[in-house]
Amino acid sequence: MNGTLLLRISVAIILLTHSVFGMFNNGINDFGNLYLNQIGFAPFGVALAWSIKLSHVVAAVLLLLNKYIKLAGFVTILVLIMGIILVHFQEGWFVVGGGRNGMEYNFLLIVVLVAIMYPNGFKKNNV
Repeated sequence: MNGTLLLRISVAIILLTHSVFGMFNNGINDFGNLYLNQIGFAPFGVALAWSIKLSHVVAAVLLLLNKYIKLAGFVTILVLIMGIILVHFQEGWFVVGGGRNGMEYNFLLIVVLVAIMYPNGFKKNNV
């Protein structure tokens, strides 16, 4: 078994569930209209929201197939960092408990994605 298999499956499940449910309950359109358009992305908020969620679906599939892992990781990390900057940073660190909607979950996903992308660490010929 590949050393990153469980991590890849876990992150893929998280990305898929975080994206697919929003596709069917109007959550993506709401995020685009009610949040992204309001903070300055109008009139592109809905398209941007869909792009983000579709990138999660593509990244999840690539992680499951163990293909283009670094590309999928970099794109997803960029989305997660922007989520921290635009949404979660102002809420603090904690997702629950000591706060609400904070950045700790995105931080963990970023670290796990880096571990998946570089399973043998950062070596000169590996980066």
